[in-house]
Amino acid sequence: MYLHTMRILFVCLGNICRSPIADGWMRHKVATESLNWIIDSAGTESYHIGEAPHPQSQRVCRDHGLDISGLRARQFQRSDFEQFDVIYAMSSDVLNELIELGE
Repeated sequence: MYLHTMRILFVCLGNICRSPIADGWMRHKVATESLNWIIDSAGTESYHIGEAPHPQSQRVCRDHGLDISGLRARQFQRSDFEQFDVIYAMSSDVLNELIELGE
């Protein structure tokens, strides 16, 4: 049986609120289903690089049994277009910025 390694990236502005929540949730789903997928998140802006997810984002996840405290913010790179099969923009402004970067 052929098992494709899916690579999914979630992108928001700073990579400390929305995208880490999506990242944590998807990592949980992937682990639950024993899938061989790669999940990551990034931000279009650089102002939170290296930071942990926002405390409120961590709390929301913790309240649902997820621990995202180990994630660290990184900035989206043009190479991410080649590295990931699916890229989810977490808002329309982020989508517009990704479209511009991809042109």
